[in-house]
Amino acid sequence: MHTTSATAMADLWDRVFGTQPDPDLWLVIATAVVALAAVVPHGLWRLSRNAITIAHEGGHGLIALLTGRKLDGIRLHSDTSGLTVSRGKPTGIGMILTAAAGYTAPPLLGLGGAWLLAAHHITLLLWLATALLLALLVMIRNAYGALTVIVTGGAFVLVSWLAAPEVQALFAYVVVWFLLLGGVRPAFELQGKRRHGGAPDSDADQLSRLTHVPAWLWLFLFHAVSICSLLGGGRWLLDL
Repeated sequence: MHTTSATAMADLWDRVFGTQPDPDLWLVIATAVVALAAVVPHGLWRLSRNAITIAHEGGHGLIALLTGRKLDGIRLHSDTSGLTVSRGKPTGIGMILTAAAGYTAPPLLGLGGAWLLAAHHITLLLWLATALLLALLVMIRNAYGALTVIVTGGAFVLVSWLAAPEVQALFAYVVVWFLLLGGVRPAFELQGKRRHGGAPDSDADQLSRLTHVPAWLWLFLFHAVSICSLLGGGRWLLDL
């Protein structure tokens, strides 16, 4: 019995932390096209943007915890907006990092995912994503947000446990491309809203009040992080 359990644990370890073969280059390009199709058309973006919101608010929440703030909860709304509430000192580096984490989280997660895929750790990426979604679910405070995270996490669980290795690889590449490509668009959307007098309490405006640095400079940071992540992650995924 002990030997059987040890063997099962060893197999599980090898499955999660071992390496898996990459798909052919044409399939990697095809997954990029699929992800792009989920980002560019406005109708599909209205739906797929929910996943970017999960990463955005999750970024706020994670950095709040890492900087010693108390995370009260996260809400995700059907209009793809979200709200992360934390308690702690209202100024200082912890609050600044927490506010800056939202728009930078999706592209940086995509960059990290691209690094894992370049290292052939496809299964590890899927399991890490599932673990992060489960951790996020604990902090969700509204029904729509819980449903969104459960559906997203359920997709990762099904693919991780039931799908063939080839399907897992394609799914992982689509997810990472989507984070990289989808991480670029929100900063441009925010820039457009601010140009027309909207979003007066955006992350960029909050950061401006916290740091006395103009909001457009924070927007530039969001653009720089997302575009550099896309370029760097894209090179890893395409093995250039």
